[in-house]
Amino acid sequence: MNQPDLGKLLLRLTLGFLLLFHGLSRLIHGVGPVEQQFATHDLPAFMAWAVLIGELVAPLMLILGYQTRVAALLVIVHMLVAIVLVHSHAILKLDPGGGWALERQAFFLMAAVSVFFLGPGKHRMHS
Repeated sequence: MNQPDLGKLLLRLTLGFLLLFHGLSRLIHGVGPVEQQFATHDLPAFMAWAVLIGELVAPLMLILGYQTRVAALLVIVHMLVAIVLVHSHAILKLDPGGGWALERQAFFLMAAVSVFFLGPGKHRMHS
């Protein structure tokens, strides 16, 4: 059974919903910890609000299939910034269970790269 459009939809929905939970948490609890991370790197704290683009706006776009490649690109940038600013200390580390310490971040990044190259498939909003 060859269903590439269903596969693209499932990939978009998985990436979108998993990231959306992070965005909803930021809306509920604020971006304070992200502001601290930006300040630690001598970046303006207000830039932390841009995290909502990568964790709220882009995931909604992915879920809806609206401007999917743009949404995927936003997630790619978001994840690269997160890896550099927050997780770079763990790039060569394993977690207590023996997995790579950045496997969640790597999944988000590579799923977004995959969506960028694959496109939205036929199950999407038309734009």
